[in-house]
Order: sequence, then C-alpha cells, then structure tokens
Amino acid sequence: MSNHIELVSAGGVVFRDAEGGIEVVLITTDEEFRWQLPKGLIDEGETEEQAALREVSEETGVEGRILRKLEVIDYWFVASHDGPHTRYHKHVHFFLMEYLSGSTTQHDDEVLEARWFPLAEAIQILEFDTERAVLEKAFSIHESS
Repeated sequence: MSNHIELVSAGGVVFRDAEGGIEVVLITTDEEFRWQLPKGLIDEGETEEQAALREVSEETGVEGRILRKLEVIDYWFVASHDGPHTRYHKHVHFFLMEYLSGSTTQHDDEVLEARWFPLAEAIQILEFDTERAVLEKAFSIHESS
C-alpha cells in the first residue's frame, strides 16, 4: 500500500504579443530563482478554469483569458511541512491564456518575482522539463491557429 497524498492544481501559460515577438510570464518562488509557470491548488468548489485564472492573477499580477486547455502533467515529490516526510503525487491542469491586463509588480507574497520573458528564453530557463514541454506545446498550437 502506498502512503501518499494526491494534489490537484491548475495554472496557465499567459502570453502577449510584444515588439520582439511573443512573451510569456514566469514566476520564481525561491532565492535560487528557479523559474516556473504559475500554478496552485484548486480550492473546494472551484473549476479547473477558475483556479487557473485565480492562481495566475495571484502569482503574476496579470489577468488572462483562457483560450484552451493544454495538458495535464503529473509528478511526485517529497516534502515535510513541520512534520514527517510525506510523498505527494501532484496533477496540474495547464491552460493557454491570452494576456488582458495587469502588471507583474502586483504578484502576491508567495512569489519573489514575476517577469515577462521572450518565448525562446522562457523555454530555456524553465526549471522543469514537464513545464518546458507544456510551453512548447502551447506555442506549437498557437502558431498553427
């Protein structure tokens, strides 16, 4: 029998057209500056879409409009939150979002920095391979539409 906790989150790939091409917003939550896509746990009573929009807004300071669901990724990690080490299995529902308004300076306290990056740079600096694959998929879809 496996002792672990299942977690379900939602997040987004928010893009905007800039002078040099497409930009996406990434966040970092630690001093090591591991850049990642904005995401967070789905609250009770929320849909995946509602959670994705809320988490993007809270973590990046920007508002987006969902264009389509991209993909669900899953991964395992171990953490101890003032207690014994616990295994977690996390599923994250990612959505492609078009930037509407807001500023990355308005992110919440959980985030050290939110910043717009040119697409090619964002793909290179994302910390996690699974999120890099989501970003690449988002823009192969976006370019073909």
